[in-house]
Amino acid sequence: MELKTTPPLSNPNWLRWPGLMVGAGILVLAFGGVGALLWQSPNLPLPDLWQSAYLRNVLRFTVWQAVLSTLLSILLAIPVARALVRHRQFPGRSLLLRLMELSLVIPTIVAVSGLVGIYGRQGWLTQWLQAAGLDAGWSLYGLNGIVLAHVFFNAPMAARILLMAFDRVPAPQRRIASQLGLGSLWLWRALEWPAIKNVLPGVATLVFTLCFTSFAIVMTLGGGPGATTLEVAIYQALRFEFDSSRAAMLAIVQLVICGTLWYLALRRGMDSALVPGRQLSLAPKRKDSRGISRYGDSVLITLFASFLLFPLAFVVFRGLPGLPDSLLPLADSALLKATLRSLIIALPAGFVSVAAALLILGGYRTTRNRWLARMPATLAHVPLFIPPLVLGTGLFLAIRPKLGMNVEAFGLVALVNALMALPFVIQIIRAPLDSMDAMSLRQADQLNIRGWYRWRLLYWPRLRRPLGLGIAYGAGLSLGDFGVIALFGTPNEPTIPVLLYQQLGSYQMQAAATTGLWLLVLLLGLFLVTGLITRSPKNVSKTDQPMESARA
Repeated sequence: MELKTTPPLSNPNWLRWPGLMVGAGILVLAFGGVGALLWQSPNLPLPDLWQSAYLRNVLRFTVWQAVLSTLLSILLAIPVARALVRHRQFPGRSLLLRLMELSLVIPTIVAVSGLVGIYGRQGWLTQWLQAAGLDAGWSLYGLNGIVLAHVFFNAPMAARILLMAFDRVPAPQRRIASQLGLGSLWLWRALEWPAIKNVLPGVATLVFTLCFTSFAIVMTLGGGPGATTLEVAIYQALRFEFDSSRAAMLAIVQLVICGTLWYLALRRGMDSALVPGRQLSLAPKRKDSRGISRYGDSVLITLFASFLLFPLAFVVFRGLPGLPDSLLPLADSALLKATLRSLIIALPAGFVSVAAALLILGGYRTTRNRWLARMPATLAHVPLFIPPLVLGTGLFLAIRPKLGMNVEAFGLVALVNALMALPFVIQIIRAPLDSMDAMSLRQADQLNIRGWYRWRLLYWPRLRRPLGLGIAYGAGLSLGDFGVIALFGTPNEPTIPVLLYQQLGSYQMQAAATTGLWLLVLLLGLFLVTGLITRSPKNVSKTDQPMESARA
């Protein structure tokens, strides 16, 4: 990713060295986890990788399901993004866009329970097909369910990023295309393909990495040894076989594959955003948005929205009746105890990720060193090619004898989750910082506005909403985490995702739907509360305006 930065601030900033130290600490923590794997297992059983039929099948299946999931997600995302570009005015468009944005933080285990309720053996769609005599022997477990769940999560995110790329087409080019009356094919060749050809490698790499390192989906829908990925094999080697050497070997293989892929993508100068933006430009009415294309796009958008909404609707309607019974016994409610554990982990993770992002961005914006200015882009990708379970495995092996208290284990899980959320939080906060105009910065320098006043007048009005959104993203990703907590946690003291997994494993579908609904309520409440707290007041005083009053 080519980092587009604003010029460094003319005045020295005390955040320079703390920011660089935080960045160095993150790199040490990330690669230290990998080093701990090698230190604890000096003799890696590498020959087992090609001699063991089980490990060969695990590696082959991991790559195959990731490739298939990536292809289907991209092939679905491109026409959906084009349809949303052509049709900007229809009921529920803004709600659909927000849902596509939140697909990144929807708890995986909740969506899996909804997919089971729709496409499972007793699901709504399966029962409807059986009643219509169209039962084709569909099985959700195995490769089918894993790919379906990956497309459910990654296609909306990819479509939203591609939509943002389409909207970056210069307005004069769109007006000329509209005046010339270009059809759909020519618009694709002249405007749309050039707009996304540099974005697609980054989107495909991101989707492939998320599918390659998937854990909760494979644990729930894997269906046996024939549908096991490297991530699940690492977990099984540690928790059930107590074979740290095999876990280290599989973690290194996974790291090499993901790291090589990201290195190739970054070397080609890929251009993509990890978190979709919300600013969409207005475009003139297109010729290909009328006639039969309009009806085709309407059908596609309707089917896509139904694909996203039906699993969540199942969780809501199935879990709503049992929610009071699960929460009323306040003293003995397992759901409330799991909620407390989840919040103890999620809230610190959100605040730590935002604080680290601010220090890193403050450090790179105050340096003129080109190498240091690229640090945010580097840090934004390190946690992606070092998956959380790999990092957690190294830390688990390094400090396992010292983890005697749940508080220490929860603190370590919160730290790992904050690191995993950091790439997305950096993307959220960096955009408003980079949009800071040079005139305001020069005026602040001339007026000698520094320290707290500089933050309150210049940065806080711009960062109020992004900071709240960053905390919500960081805490939301940690709230739905199932991979790291499954490694460090205990079955007797589960968090909400672990409790939901236990209920799904014992076929308690009603209880699972109730737990999933409660987790969705917590997630939405988290975004609502942070949005209300960081909302700009209606009557903003002149001192709260970012230098507009001084310019006037």
